[in-house]
Amino acid sequence: MGRNELINTTRAILAKAGFDVSSALTMRGICFDVVARLDERVLLAKVLSNVDAFSKDNASEMKTLAEALGATPLVIGERSSSGNLEPGIVYSRFNISIVSNETLADLLLEDSPPFIFAAPGGLYVKLDGVLLKSARENMGMSLGAMAEIAGVSRRTIQMYESGMGAMIDAALRIEESLGLPIIEPIDPFEFKEDERVKEAREDRAPVDTFAVNQLCNLGFSVRPVVRSPFEAVSSNSKALMLTSYGSDDERLAQRALVASDIARIMDHFSILIVEKKHDRDNIDSTAVVSNEELKKIDAPEELTNLVASRGTRK
Repeated sequence: MGRNELINTTRAILAKAGFDVSSALTMRGICFDVVARLDERVLLAKVLSNVDAFSKDNASEMKTLAEALGATPLVIGERSSSGNLEPGIVYSRFNISIVSNETLADLLLEDSPPFIFAAPGGLYVKLDGVLLKSARENMGMSLGAMAEIAGVSRRTIQMYESGMGAMIDAALRIEESLGLPIIEPIDPFEFKEDERVKEAREDRAPVDTFAVNQLCNLGFSVRPVVRSPFEAVSSNSKALMLTSYGSDDERLAQRALVASDIARIMDHFSILIVEKKHDRDNIDSTAVVSNEELKKIDAPEELTNLVASRGTRK
């Protein structure tokens, strides 16, 4: 299956599940292909025929953008160098979940979540460690006895009870001995921001331009992003804006169109800040504001009101 067909399949699954789905983002150099939202859940999806092409840099940019937008990064793939991605299994690279379209459809359309995740050394399942410990103790079973049943060490049983994943065979033996469903489903939409904090990375400083400085002076936090259809995510306690700035050219206008689609999905605003007054007040639903206009704004509400008035909604 070609990559475009894969992307359209992903979009169709999300739409059928009730998500509001963006168009396929065809601009080169963007770190994601689809944005989708259902209620408070926002997904940034990268779709690849071969997931081995998913690079550390791409993962880092997806995580940065996901944090800024309150979204979950997710990779949809078809195969890797080891073969086709198996249904019902959650893979991962750089702490981002990877699933096949079949697994995505089972989860969203059939309410059939995956129970297996791939990690170095093989395939594992997640155990309810609290239930495991309480059931074992209620049965008067020692760590050693449980370890003998599972075919692992006493220390491993302790680690299972603390949340460590288990090999499938050991988990099934434990479930059978307890007569309880201790194997838990895997949530591929879980994005552990605390793990993101642990990763070695340097926060980028916003580009030192008049527009950025003025936004900061107005009390906005400006978080720069790359491999995205906008240059930054600007926010304060009341508003979030997808922000592009620079000289007015055809590529910037194209980015404004893509940002409009994403802003619609996110229910936020997008703004394009240009050096000189433009003959249009908006490009699709992206408000166009010049540096001169921005200079006259004294309060953040003035800017958000201006952007709201110019950013026509479809």
